Amino acid sequence: MFELTGQTAIVTGAGTGIGEAIAQRLAAAGARVAVLDIDPNAAKAAAEKIGGGAFPLALDVTKPDKVAAAIALVIRTTGSLEILVNNAGVAGRAAPIWEQTDSDWHRVMDLNITAPFYLCRAVLPQMRTQEYGRIVNIASIAGKEGNPNMVAYSASKAAIIGLTKSIAKEVATEGICINAVAPAVIRTKILEQLTPAQVEYMVQRIPMKRTGQPEEVAAVVHFLASRDCSFVTGQCYDVSGGRATY
Repeated sequence: MFELTGQTAIVTGAGTGIGEAIAQRLAAAGARVAVLDIDPNAAKAAAEKIGGGAFPLALDVTKPDKVAAAIALVIRTTGSLEILVNNAGVAGRAAPIWEQTDSDWHRVMDLNITAPFYLCRAVLPQMRTQEYGRIVNIASIAGKEGNPNMVAYSASKAAIIGLTKSIAKEVATEGICINAVAPAVIRTKILEQLTPAQVEYMVQRIPMKRTGQPEEVAAVVHFLASRDCSFVTGQCYDVSGGRATY
């Protein structure tokens, strides 16, 4: 089930954390994975660890020209592109809105929502030509509920859910399924950007009373990236330990 042999997948922010777990899961299912990360050393180390034809690609996804060039390179190298996972993101500075600067806002928005726009725009012509594709955007429960002192992050993740639903409808008759995944707090290095109080706030709102694991997010992404996801599009799947109820 969820076999991906012969398919090419791109996973952004795949050098560590959730992205690495997703890349590992897709590769284990047979996909050839382009491990994209802004840190070339992290991308290389993750690709070597994953094996199975995975290859690293250092990329700043906030640069549209570089994004377009990278997508073209992947297609020339592998001959196709079936899967895109927009995972790269940043939590931003923990502070109330009146302490947030323009720079704080734009840094989060550039990576969390503008970059996925660039990537979706770049991959869809290929997917439309081959009349098949799967895009999975990593959102967050914060995009549904809003976390205090994380205004830019919460707004950007709400935006990625809207982006997902909109684009999914544009290509719904072309063999392309586009969905989002909304994790609650997951045990990764991104937690180091938050205060202990913020982490505690999030964990206490999870009925399971624990953080999630990257592999638990990857399992949901795997289904959404597969051919078995054939009548599911424009949806947002929670991986939240029961936190969200809608």
